[in-house]
Amino acid sequence: MTAYANLLAAIVLEVIATSALKASNGFAKLGPSLIVIVGYVASFYLFSMVLKTMSVGVAYAIWCGLGIVLVTLVSIFLYDQVPDLPAVLGMFLILLGVCVINYFSKTIMH
Repeated sequence: MTAYANLLAAIVLEVIATSALKASNGFAKLGPSLIVIVGYVASFYLFSMVLKTMSVGVAYAIWCGLGIVLVTLVSIFLYDQVPDLPAVLGMFLILLGVCVINYFSKTIMH
C-alpha cells in the first residue's frame, strides 16, 4: 500500500475507534470498548508505517484535519451532535491548512 492509502486507512480506523469511544460509556460496554482498542491499535500501526516515508508533521496534519471532519460527520449521524457555524468555520480553516500543506509544501511526496 502507498503511504496515502495507509494514512487514509489509519484515519478511518481512528474515526471508528473515536466514535466507539462515546458508545463505550467509559469502557463500561464490552463491544464498543473492544472496537476502541482494536481500532486505535490498528490505526497507530498503520500510521507508523506511513511515517517511514512521510514527514511526521505533514502526516499528522492530514490525520488531524481529516479526522476532525470525519468524526464530526459521524457524530452528526450517530449522536445527533450538530456543530454550530463557528465550529464549521474552524473545521473549514483546518482543512484549508491541510490542502495548503499538500499542494504547496516541499516536505511531502508528490
